Amino acid sequence: MSADVGLNRRLVDQGLTRIESCNPSGILIRHQLTRSGTHPPRDHRGGGPSAHAREIRDRHIVLDVCPVSNLRTRAAMLHWARGRRIRETRAMRSGLAVRWYLRFGLSYRDVEELLAGRGIEVDHVTVYRWVHRFAPEFAEAAAARRHIIGDRWQVDETYLKVGGSWRYLFRAIDQFGQVIDVYLSPRRDGAAARRFFDQAMGRTRVSLTEVTTDRYRVYPRLVDEPFPSAFHRTEVHANNLLETHHGRLKARLRPMPGLTRDRTTRVIVAGHAFIQNLRRGFYDLGTDVPSGARLADAFAELAQVI
Repeated sequence: MSADVGLNRRLVDQGLTRIESCNPSGILIRHQLTRSGTHPPRDHRGGGPSAHAREIRDRHIVLDVCPVSNLRTRAAMLHWARGRRIRETRAMRSGLAVRWYLRFGLSYRDVEELLAGRGIEVDHVTVYRWVHRFAPEFAEAAAARRHIIGDRWQVDETYLKVGGSWRYLFRAIDQFGQVIDVYLSPRRDGAAARRFFDQAMGRTRVSLTEVTTDRYRVYPRLVDEPFPSAFHRTEVHANNLLETHHGRLKARLRPMPGLTRDRTTRVIVAGHAFIQNLRRGFYDLGTDVPSGARLADAFAELAQVI
């Protein structure tokens, strides 16, 4: 920014004018630095422009690439740049709301009040829309930076009340504590457990060497069929680490007035798993900052690509 301001000052001192435009190939440039108000000075021999004028006229600085190749006018170029700034600002604000809501035990009105303290005036309904629209987008943008999934899994289910009815939430973590996947089902049966395993394996494609579950009768067949060489553990306290993860999720859901729909519940539980993985260092994001600033740094980076 300071170098650009300095260039502006030098150009003004030399009586030059800088024009911004987008060339036919779609490159946003600052070019055609000519003398203000007059034609370029001509050579004293009466020919074309002097060598100094030609050098000034032909200078250009490449800034960025326009997404559309036919942006030829200054007005169109500025409209495109303004739209990009608006999208980046919205991504930063929505990222702040998503991070606060999924990380802490806050309601949508709490997030609205905190944003107002930072000068961001939005309604709690807007916060709700941001969370359910952008939380999956942040998780998808970070998927390529996720660490490799371990080959020893712990699988268990817990229960949630959604719209006055009980739902079962299947969850799995690896030996490092990374949440692998979540699956919400109205029933706790073999079909639901199979769909959860198929979904988790389809996203990870890991060859398991050990699977720890409780003694629910459907698990032995589900584990032995796709993973005949995997060791199946069913000890009473073998799933303690996963039970701790259940507790973190329940603690986040407790301040909420209540879950009402399966679709929104899936977004929240998946977003909570993403936040937990991110803050525990299972992504190559926020690695150069202290652990307390990891989430903020990661969301600021992700906001540039969604």
